[in-house]
Amino acid sequence: MKEKNIYPWVVVALLWVVALLNYMDRQMLSTMRDAMMADITELEIAANFGRLMAVFLWIYGFMSPVSGIIADRLNRKWLIVGSLFVWSAVTWRMGYASNFSELYVLRAIMGVSEALYIPSALSLIADFHTDKTRSLAVGIHMTGLYAGQAIGGFGATVANKISWEATFHYFGIIGVVYSLILIFFLREKEGRYDRKTTTQVSDKIPLLKGLSMLFTNIAFWVILFYFAVPSLPGWATKNWLPTLFSENLSIDMTQAGPLSTITIAVSSFIGVIFGGILSDKWIQRNLRGRVYTGAIGLGLTIPALLLLGTGHTLLPVIGGAVCFGIGFGMFDANNMPILCQFVPARLRATAYGIMNMTGVFAGALITSLLGKSMDGGHLAQDFMLMAGVVALILILQLTILRPKTNEMK
Repeated sequence: MKEKNIYPWVVVALLWVVALLNYMDRQMLSTMRDAMMADITELEIAANFGRLMAVFLWIYGFMSPVSGIIADRLNRKWLIVGSLFVWSAVTWRMGYASNFSELYVLRAIMGVSEALYIPSALSLIADFHTDKTRSLAVGIHMTGLYAGQAIGGFGATVANKISWEATFHYFGIIGVVYSLILIFFLREKEGRYDRKTTTQVSDKIPLLKGLSMLFTNIAFWVILFYFAVPSLPGWATKNWLPTLFSENLSIDMTQAGPLSTITIAVSSFIGVIFGGILSDKWIQRNLRGRVYTGAIGLGLTIPALLLLGTGHTLLPVIGGAVCFGIGFGMFDANNMPILCQFVPARLRATAYGIMNMTGVFAGALITSLLGKSMDGGHLAQDFMLMAGVVALILILQLTILRPKTNEMK
């Protein structure tokens, strides 16, 4: 009984490290452009750098539904282990890249491997945790993503101390080693697979029937847009906030990178923990508790984007980043738990994979557009414009999402 009570949190702890490595390996490139330009001259053009960041998102997005479908049918432990091993090996290999084309292909491969992780991990956590702890468990896992984002912000700093090549090598090796550790300690949810094989013992929903169930569900369409629209500012801050800090505050990227990513990471950590606890308590009294918690978080990102766009001194820029981090953290902690109220367990990874695709495609679009904004000198104004789009989806979410149960069976 004790192991049964503790192991769900062991799963969260094990996957927290994987989440950290997931975002660290993808994020550090966003601060290392200056260090790499001397060797890879194509990166001197901001639009090319935007393309490099965007290709990961496009591939990641296309793979996300496929990854979700796979996760609903195969052993999620081995998907997570294999995914971590491959993207870590790719990170290590990036340290040997000698031209833009190599980097471009490697980022695309990273998109494939990293896409396998999130649907598998979140559906595994959701299976291990009940409605009383689900938002907090997902929220704690999300802090791993924020920690990885913050550490990735030191990419330029580490590259200046050693080299950009060695930075990729060291971070990649760490992930490869940890993937081997997971083999011994991570396990699939009991009852989902036969102990002697990887055959799923619970009834599977046929692919076409499952997709039909999702796409004829009005609530799922709303959740889809509710997830996608905030991804515009979400991915914008991940990929371009260091640059915005550098431009608005007139500081070097070696300072802007850590300052921006740490500020977002710490405030997001506060947001997911607070949002997770609030949601888990609120839903015990009101079935819309998770919806309301996510809405509060989403609402906080609106003034945050305005502050980030207009601020040219430390206080408003940092204040905007803190407000955005807290709000997005509250939103992030409740996406999978809200999904659990509208989608049965056997379709959650598939549903989240589709959600991830829409969110990532929105991120890829905004990443490319902001690269052109940077070249045109209006990056800050475009950050402000995203606030209006978020306000519209917030109204839609509050109007339509009305769950009838804590957990759809």
